[in-house]
Amino acid sequence: MPRFKIPNMACGGCAKGVTATLREVDPNAMVQVSLEQREVIVDSKAVDADTLERALRNAGWKSERLVA
Repeated sequence: MPRFKIPNMACGGCAKGVTATLREVDPNAMVQVSLEQREVIVDSKAVDADTLERALRNAGWKSERLVA
């Protein structure tokens, strides 16, 4: 499952925005958010990590893919 560090995700509203961005690409994606670590984990059967990362960046979220 892809994991991303999102430094500019700082509040609950940001977490909702990140989740909405990811679900625009895959409405069935399971998104786990950690505001404390500013990270998200995405379980998507429909799209790959590159597509998810591109969607985040296009929506204005700074994202860095983390390796497990």
